[in-house]
Amino acid sequence: MTSNSYKFKRVFVVVLDSVGIGAASDAFKYGDEGADTLGHVGEFFDGNLKLPNLARIGLSNIRPNAPITGVPVQDAPIGCFGKMEEKSVGKDSMDGHWEMMGLPVLQELSTFPNGFPEDIIQKIEKFSGRKVIVNRPYSGTQVIHDYGEEEIRDNSLIVYTSGDSVMQIAAHEDNLPIEELYEICSYARTLLNGPEYTVGRVIARPFVGPDKDHFTRTSNRHDFSLAPTGLTDLVKLHNQGLSVIAIGKINDIFSGQGIDESYHNESNNDGMDHIDEVLQKDFTGLCFANLVDFDVLYGHRRNPAGFGQLLIDFDRRLGNFMSEMHDDDLMMITADHGNDPTYKGTDHTRENVPLLAYSPDLNHPGYNLGVRTTFSDLGATVLDNFDIDVEGVGTSFMDQL
Repeated sequence: MTSNSYKFKRVFVVVLDSVGIGAASDAFKYGDEGADTLGHVGEFFDGNLKLPNLARIGLSNIRPNAPITGVPVQDAPIGCFGKMEEKSVGKDSMDGHWEMMGLPVLQELSTFPNGFPEDIIQKIEKFSGRKVIVNRPYSGTQVIHDYGEEEIRDNSLIVYTSGDSVMQIAAHEDNLPIEELYEICSYARTLLNGPEYTVGRVIARPFVGPDKDHFTRTSNRHDFSLAPTGLTDLVKLHNQGLSVIAIGKINDIFSGQGIDESYHNESNNDGMDHIDEVLQKDFTGLCFANLVDFDVLYGHRRNPAGFGQLLIDFDRRLGNFMSEMHDDDLMMITADHGNDPTYKGTDHTRENVPLLAYSPDLNHPGYNLGVRTTFSDLGATVLDNFDIDVEGVGTSFMDQL
């Protein structure tokens, strides 16, 4: 026990953005039957997906009858393992992260399979002084290839969406200063907060490059999320005087609510550098990190080779992190949704997500946490560790750790 009586003084939650572990029971509602991000990436690598640290914790023990190819089931895993089902009606990052922190999204948010209504577009055009082009579902990398040169030539704005509740606005950084793009997105956010249209995220998507064959999106992306519609576990932790440290897009997703300190990630490696930096800090509370490259670089682009290599790279960094953990540290690794890089289309996939827990001082290493019926069980466990009443939708599994 630590001096403050908490079992774990520091809790690190690392979200591998889009790393699902097989189709959810309701995947048919989303047209995602058969999606399996980790399973299909393992098959693509044909035994060469080497993830020794995730394996040791128990990754393939989550599904011992269908282990991830190349990731052996452990006879004596050093962590606890299970998977989580999503209650939220969507399959976007905001839905998944909010639900982890005790606030599932139970009412459908607005989606726009035919593009955004003309009145919304006209207001954005008037505010920005620029003509909106595209205005329909599109792949983010393909849309700048197809329309980026037009955006530059005509000083227009690329507005597009996906299967999720998002508006994305893209512009070349040399054609539209980043801060001006952010102002436009912030204004668009005000148009989409309900009651007629309620959108989860407005995302600024700046890009650079000399021509359509060399345009690339930059790390200056910024998510303007719907403000949490209720009290999240982050706020509950903050209100008790505990530290809440956000890494990656966590701060954006929660509109900064309940967060004491945040770090912007340039990449997964940069995110792991930040996690390692926080590991050296003396604090009591939660470090909540998102590593987004799985999703934006390889999931949406349907690139299993890149996706798998990123998993290998993460696993290597994970080994270093584990070796530096204190006995009273707890790490939990999970995901916010799937994005099977071998699947049809370019959208997220409705999947269960892995749940791995490790500490040098677990009471029950090798415990099977089973199938959790909501992502909120994760946040409930964090609250339980810090002696905060769990009054929401989640059920703590702290006693099993």
